[in-house]
Amino acid sequence: MVKAVVGANWGDEGKGKITDMLAKKADIIVRYQGGANAGHTIINDYGKFALHTLPSGVFYEHTTSIIGNGVALDIPVLFGEIQSIVEQGVPMPKILVSDRAQMVMSYHKALDAYEEERLGGKSFGSTKSGIAPFYSDKYAKTGFQVSELFDEELLKEKVVRVAEQKNVLLENLYHKPAITPEDLLEELKGYKKMIEPYVCNTSLYLHEALKEGKEVLLEGQLGSLKDTDHGIYPMVTSSSTLAAYGAIGAGIPPYEIKQIITVCKAYSSAVGAGAFVSEIFGEEADELRRRGGDGGEYGATTGRPRRMGWFDCVASKYGCRLQGTTDVAFTVLDVLGYLKEIPVCVGYEINGEVTTEFPTTHLLEKAKPVWKVLEGWNCDISGIREYEKLPRLCREYIEFVEEQIGYSITMVSNGPGRNDIIYRK
Repeated sequence: MVKAVVGANWGDEGKGKITDMLAKKADIIVRYQGGANAGHTIINDYGKFALHTLPSGVFYEHTTSIIGNGVALDIPVLFGEIQSIVEQGVPMPKILVSDRAQMVMSYHKALDAYEEERLGGKSFGSTKSGIAPFYSDKYAKTGFQVSELFDEELLKEKVVRVAEQKNVLLENLYHKPAITPEDLLEELKGYKKMIEPYVCNTSLYLHEALKEGKEVLLEGQLGSLKDTDHGIYPMVTSSSTLAAYGAIGAGIPPYEIKQIITVCKAYSSAVGAGAFVSEIFGEEADELRRRGGDGGEYGATTGRPRRMGWFDCVASKYGCRLQGTTDVAFTVLDVLGYLKEIPVCVGYEINGEVTTEFPTTHLLEKAKPVWKVLEGWNCDISGIREYEKLPRLCREYIEFVEEQIGYSITMVSNGPGRNDIIYRK
């Protein structure tokens, strides 16, 4: 059976914790898209970790972690992460890397940074991890696939073509130093040495595992609103953040995905630029940011303060619909315990009309939030493990959100730890 864990919103919903928790019962965990541009924060018996490329299941000795063909593979980052978790006492995980995955090159990161610099105030808020240039090259068919590392003649010819093309941009658009084919070849040889022991036909591996009845967990990065097609374009990521893409990015049939757990925060947060209707500012935002998550709301990759907002029913309903949600995991509910009143965005007013359907970006930019203020439970709920034991007003908040988005909230997270979870029928 295949389950997917994905985000309903802008990313940062708490997927890492949910994946880490579900991985306990899984045999294989697969990262299927995105790269080291967004991270998952996980707190477990080994400590606190910010993962960027490794699947969140690496903390269990019984699991196999797969980097799928859809991932933007940054080999030095992957190896730094493996080294870092092992140094913190985690047993060496079993990792397989798809022979069809493509690699983030050093020039992708350079081009990403140069473009953000060139755009200035109109930049995309990129993490400068090379993701947009990487995916541009992948679809322009000029990227380097892991399998190509094992054909030196092909690489010798290809690095000349790639250097020639990139140098036109580097020298004429960005006025930066050129790259040489020799340097590229050395970079690729270094990557081969690092990745060789892990390379595998992961699609075939998963095919055999599913025939044997193994449980597979697909781990999505970011959330629905950052999807290239269905998100807040152009302030999106460069890959599909939807569960449907899990079939492509892992190399499995779509009908194998039986459960789609979509993670929603009990409030909203976002890193990077783009429309964010329920955003709040000033002291109200600062307080929520300070109290949020574990140690505050700061990006796991960048350390940037996240933009804060109240729960957005319009965006979340849309995000869940696109994911094909079977279950909603509602996270960081405990953070809201300090509030006597909790605003919730229940609609968007656009050009004088109120809608509960999420619009395209040019209309989204004009949207004003329509608020409903709910009474807060105003107490600490951490440590509670049974739904019925939550304060009545807390249950009412959960049930209000559930009704607004139209998808069942089956898991409620009320703390950062692996066991801080309440299951609902």
